[in-house]
Amino acid sequence: MSIVTLLTDFGTVDGYVGAVKGVVLQARPDAAVVDISHEIRRHDIAAAAFALAQAAPHFPKGTIHVVVVDPGVGGRRRPVVVDNGNHLFVAPDNGVVSLAVPRPRAAYAIESADFRAPQPSPTFHGRDVFAVAAGQLAAGRSPSDAGPPVELQGTLGLDAERRDEHGQYARIIHVDVFGNLITDLAVENVPPDARFRVGGFQIDGIAHTFESVSRGKLLAYIGSGNTLEIAVREGNAARELDVGRGATVEVVEGGKTVG
Repeated sequence: MSIVTLLTDFGTVDGYVGAVKGVVLQARPDAAVVDISHEIRRHDIAAAAFALAQAAPHFPKGTIHVVVVDPGVGGRRRPVVVDNGNHLFVAPDNGVVSLAVPRPRAAYAIESADFRAPQPSPTFHGRDVFAVAAGQLAAGRSPSDAGPPVELQGTLGLDAERRDEHGQYARIIHVDVFGNLITDLAVENVPPDARFRVGGFQIDGIAHTFESVSRGKLLAYIGSGNTLEIAVREGNAARELDVGRGATVEVVEGGKTVG
């Protein structure tokens, strides 16, 4: 049995998700089609990239992930199949797979007629290109059958964690539904006895759980993705600090900026 996941910004009010599922199941009727989310904010490629990176690694080897957050649908961006050695990702080449697959083993443009509907709608590649391609892969076709190998071009436009002459900084790459600020600073790069400055506030050290601080207090902790996160216990850090994706978190140690 093949597993095909779906991650879109379609919502569930219209019939778009159902159409995508139907096309996959035409090619592989016994496929297990699993919804990661259809509530990504419309056109928010970075949010979809983060959700994919959080969910995809926990699926069995051989899973096919279909990602359709595609504001450039029908335009110059290429539809691609990306192979990371364990899973396949069917998506537009717009950066949406870049967090889940930072170093792909291979990528292929979806150009074969077998991997597209006969007359794809220029506004619904989710149904007429990505779902068709996923169905072919679920039915046993090789990703290389989709088309020629390519180098991925899409990026998210987010800076990675960095050091400069002033010290070390983390970048907020996602704000979750709770208002928690999720950064790109990996746990292994968090200095001992670190302090953090964000939105005009300083946080001393890493908390183990939300319960380590009292309600309404700011805390820094290592989240489930093994990166630094900032939160307000039972509150909304993004709103209370008035910061969001793209903002920086300054990392300090021993009262001095690390550098």
